[in-house]
Amino acid sequence: MKKFLLFIMLAVVFTSCGPQIYTAASFQEAKVKHKTVAIVPFDVIIESRKLPKGVTVEMIQQQQKDYGYGLQSDAYGYYLRQMSKDLYTVNFQDVTKTNALLADAGITYENLNSTSRDLICKILGVDAIVSGKATMSKPMSDGAAIAVGLLIGAWGSTNSINTSITIHEGERGDLLWKYDYAASGSVGSNRQSLSNALMKNSSKKFPYNKKS
Repeated sequence: MKKFLLFIMLAVVFTSCGPQIYTAASFQEAKVKHKTVAIVPFDVIIESRKLPKGVTVEMIQQQQKDYGYGLQSDAYGYYLRQMSKDLYTVNFQDVTKTNALLADAGITYENLNSTSRDLICKILGVDAIVSGKATMSKPMSDGAAIAVGLLIGAWGSTNSINTSITIHEGERGDLLWKYDYAASGSVGSNRQSLSNALMKNSSKKFPYNKKS
């Protein structure tokens, strides 16, 4: 299978709708007990009406998986930088350890979302988990450039990116917090651009922030 390399990434400008935020009434009580939180790979869906020539469904599925792990790593890196500033009330489990524990328990990227959150917390030995979802809608032409291992390039102005970050507690797996964020990307949108926008916006309301 021929692989295409994407050589040019242009600057990104995101326009977004106001975020939708849910916080459970029990969060403040649970927050006091939480010491360690894990971040699991994001659930990524890339929607397209038509695949470019030479691109298969399997290639898109692999990109979704790579992108999901990439967003997990980006989120972890962001939270670490915030922790270094003593901004959070919790510590975050290293994502390498998280992924190794999931693999040892037979939990793969494909069955992660069908596994109960309380079971995942037990496997990881944490008090809560942060998870995320990104659904990207973009029309593709036959000439669209694809770089295997990178996000599909050449975004159009009509593309939409719906993302969310959630926190589930460990005892019962209940949803404690959810942040929904919608954005549209200009030409050249990439994973780092999306994660930067998502984390920058969600961090203002992140409930483990000491100012929350």
